[in-house]
Amino acid sequence: MYMGSMDITDQQFLPAYDDPSSQEYKHLAGLVNRQLKLMYSKNSVLSKYFLESTVQAFSEGDGGTGDGVMVYYQSEFDVPEARVSSLDEAMGSLEEPEGEKVVRGRLLLKPTNKLKVNHLHLTQSYSNIHLLRVDVDYAPGSDQKSFRFHVQKEGVLQSPGFPNSSYPPSSFLRWQLRAARGFRVRLAFHTINMKKDCQKDFIKLYDSLVPIEHLVLAEKCGYLQKPMVVHSSGNVMLVTMVTSPERNVRSFTATYSQIPLSNTTCGGQLTGLTGVLTSPYFPGFYPPQTTCVWNIQVPEGHFIKVQFTEFSLADTAGGHATCSDYVEVNDQRLCGTRDSSTVFTARSTKMAIRFHSDSSHVDSGFSAKYEAFVPDNPCPGSFHCNNNLCVNSSLRCDGWNDCGDHSEENDCECQDGQMRCGNGRCKPKFWMCDGVDNCGDGSDEENCQCAAGQFRCQNDRCIPDNQTCDGLDHCSDGSDEAKCEKSVAVQQCTALTYQCSSGVCISKMNPECDGESDCEDASDEANCECGTQPYTSSAIVGGQMSQKGEWPWQVSLHVRGKGHVCGASVLNGSWLLTAAHCVLDDDKTKVDLWEALLGLHIQNQENEWTVRRNLKRIISHPDYNPLTYDHDMALMELEEPVSLNQNIWPICLPSPSHQFPAGESAWITGWGATREGGFGAVILQKAEVRVVNQSVCSSLMEGKITDSMLCAGVLKGGVDACQGDSGGPMSIISASGRVFQAGVVSWGEGCARKNKPGVYARVTQHRSWIREQTGL
Repeated sequence: MYMGSMDITDQQFLPAYDDPSSQEYKHLAGLVNRQLKLMYSKNSVLSKYFLESTVQAFSEGDGGTGDGVMVYYQSEFDVPEARVSSLDEAMGSLEEPEGEKVVRGRLLLKPTNKLKVNHLHLTQSYSNIHLLRVDVDYAPGSDQKSFRFHVQKEGVLQSPGFPNSSYPPSSFLRWQLRAARGFRVRLAFHTINMKKDCQKDFIKLYDSLVPIEHLVLAEKCGYLQKPMVVHSSGNVMLVTMVTSPERNVRSFTATYSQIPLSNTTCGGQLTGLTGVLTSPYFPGFYPPQTTCVWNIQVPEGHFIKVQFTEFSLADTAGGHATCSDYVEVNDQRLCGTRDSSTVFTARSTKMAIRFHSDSSHVDSGFSAKYEAFVPDNPCPGSFHCNNNLCVNSSLRCDGWNDCGDHSEENDCECQDGQMRCGNGRCKPKFWMCDGVDNCGDGSDEENCQCAAGQFRCQNDRCIPDNQTCDGLDHCSDGSDEAKCEKSVAVQQCTALTYQCSSGVCISKMNPECDGESDCEDASDEANCECGTQPYTSSAIVGGQMSQKGEWPWQVSLHVRGKGHVCGASVLNGSWLLTAAHCVLDDDKTKVDLWEALLGLHIQNQENEWTVRRNLKRIISHPDYNPLTYDHDMALMELEEPVSLNQNIWPICLPSPSHQFPAGESAWITGWGATREGGFGAVILQKAEVRVVNQSVCSSLMEGKITDSMLCAGVLKGGVDACQGDSGGPMSIISASGRVFQAGVVSWGEGCARKNKPGVYARVTQHRSWIREQTGL
């Protein structure tokens, strides 16, 4: 089968063409089918295997802006498998050359029945089409349905049964969306909650009314990565959903509407000392087949600097110089994704920036800011990085890569408390011999007791490198078997080896829920429906606002009459994890004092996803010490379970042997104070910190750190948890993309002070207790 479209230029679109049962629809469909048959008859391969064609839909011609009729059709051929490639080649010969708009000529059927065809588009055969790769179209008992929507008025599009029931298995569903002439379709997805297997369960959007593969706008599975608003190039859009035979979860809901085609802010003249430019509809997805040019001009005596603060363009060309969608600056094409350190300058008062998108695959686009600067002073009052970024001068030579290219860390005079790396950079002495290459050249890890060719155990013993990952515990603490790339069954279980359900211990580091079955009984991949972050990483001091639904395990704990007091995390539909000091201080052990708010993003602004629950019981760790905050952990059971969804989802609990190495990035989230002594945040905050070496933290915190605690922070200060964040999760995103809870926000000296990291209750140390109490 092939899906295709053609633009018929000598016909006028009639309202009746939207009704397949009308005589007008049937008449024009008959002419199209006869024309297609005539076209195929002129090719020996196509004529030999052709069976029939079926018109799927009509719409206004020329993308919904001009005269004529666009017809979408399906042609079926019965061809031996060995001849499929020949059929594809023959069908490809009917396509018009890319970039050309030629009239194919008038193919006469009868003197009174002729169609003038322009813009002929065909897909490849279904055997090569992603949409039908699970053969759902022909699966016995499969559910195949089509729906038609006019989007002149705003409405809701959702999968069958949403949100009260799971989406149907073995389905191939289509929604055809049509805007009025001169308008484009706008589709805003609020929820996508499918399995993460993109081979069997997925949603696909097309800039068409039939699934033509080179007109794919976007394809999604799993959970919504970020708010997604998609726009068509013309007045039609197709949404398709394919589901596997297995049991499914809730699927999607979206809002459709139409906006004028002319209502697109794109390009133009920019003047003045500063300004902002974005791709069309940013942060929504830009439409396909769009070209914009911005001409920037600043006053005489100034140059221009442009920084891309956000950049995500579809890149079907795989990063090659061609770039399917691109931004062109200074004759350089940019595509794919880029970080905020992407800066361009023009030693001129003028600069042109050009944006282009092709006919398929769109993304959220870009946001950029430009500013004029005096050539001899590009960063007034700040440090000028080699990549043209400007950073606060106080960040110079502090040991952190603030510029993104280390330029502010070059040519430094090391101060007290710093060491000099082999590359000349200065780093805090605390990082020496902590097992992390902080210098970037490994010099901070040299001369750390072990000689070349030896492995340094966690207990500081040295063993030959060839004794690591051989299944034997040469270190006596298991650390030589704890960081292996491949799993090896070890003779003796240690605190650093993962124990399978069968009792066998394996040496691979953090094997649970990494997508590979390392245990013979596959128990390392059991119970892994957790930690899936909807968006592709005690208020938080030095943090930033999170997106709605970005941290679906985050809970706000309210004391009745006082509002938000502490945070917590979702372990499943019935259990929450928080800090013991939240519930034991000030006689807060009474269950009826508390309310848990799940799915909350903004305090005092609940929505349809927010769930309030009373508590059934509170279980504090029996060894909690209110003086030292040792074992600062508590469990809460909800009075009534909640239904899990994209905005309420459990975080993964690590195994007792799970390792969170020093230097690893971690995330803290909460509604606590945004500065020491300040007020709580209204919008959920997030901040990135780094796991701090245990011995370093113990030294910094004057010996107050126990084995049940974990430290994380930014040692230069400025980023930390604070009052009101207690009980919330400190989470780490694994290489597989799953989020594990490493700690529970516990205590600290002030908030965000220099060389004073935050202290967290270590989850791995309490994993067995959590399982005993909850069964998880």
